[in-house]
Amino acid sequence: MPPLPTWTARIHFNDDGLVPVVAQDVVSGEVLMLAWANGEALRLTLETGRATYWSRSRREIWVKGATSGHTQEVVRVMLDCDGDTLLYQVRQTGPACHTGARTCFDAGGILLRADAEPAPWLDNKRGEEPTA
Repeated sequence: MPPLPTWTARIHFNDDGLVPVVAQDVVSGEVLMLAWANGEALRLTLETGRATYWSRSRREIWVKGATSGHTQEVVRVMLDCDGDTLLYQVRQTGPACHTGARTCFDAGGILLRADAEPAPWLDNKRGEEPTA
């Protein structure tokens, strides 16, 4: 098994040996999903060019799209300034989300913009729905 590249020594894995990975479409810049990687998943990603993650629920390595065909070809891997988050810029085939949505952030969430009025139910400033 080849060692990880030297720059990976700057990664701050959490106490469970994991680091969050944001997957971003390399063409559109759209954020597709958030997943987790351990050292082995990262090594496999770098070796194969296919996004490989650690499933916290199944406690195993998984290659994105291995069963669904909705693969992620990794074009670039970047480490953030704090060394505690990875960004995979990918070419996504099919939807990224297990729900069938293009992204995991396209599930009917509430869009809040700096130049928009807050949603009326955010009047308590904590994002909780009011209690009648």
